[in-house]
Amino acid sequence: MTVKTDVPLEPPASVSTAPLSFLAGFSRYWLPVVLWGALFLRPILRWFNPQISDEAIYRVQYGVRKAAHVCEYAMLALLVWRARRRPAPGERRPWDWREAGLAFAFAAVFALSDELHQALVPSREARLGDVLLDSLGAALGLLALRAYGRWRGRW
Repeated sequence: MTVKTDVPLEPPASVSTAPLSFLAGFSRYWLPVVLWGALFLRPILRWFNPQISDEAIYRVQYGVRKAAHVCEYAMLALLVWRARRRPAPGERRPWDWREAGLAFAFAAVFALSDELHQALVPSREARLGDVLLDSLGAALGLLALRAYGRWRGRW
């Protein structure tokens, strides 16, 4: 079998060659880097500053964990919004605050149920502040989606 070398190779029709949006590109390529780096936060902090105290490392780790919760619940709200709305490519439906509100409510109830579960686990502690932080993440995610959609002229 011979292979023609003068014919350019093209991706199959099922492979999209469209450029990724910033968020999609970040999520696909950089989010794994950030998450992997978070696993090794202590050694990274010690490398940058060998004299850093354990208390300072704890505060940084605490902040990273809380920021991760905000991101997790932002993504949860976006996924619920997407599942309810079922947007189609090229669709121009206006923004619907009711749909966004339902997605937010789902994420907030999920956050509350998670904290109630933690109250039942002896080694965990339930905090109302965590529910509020998770709910804030859901709201920020939906507001970012609305802003992105307005910027792109979708609604």
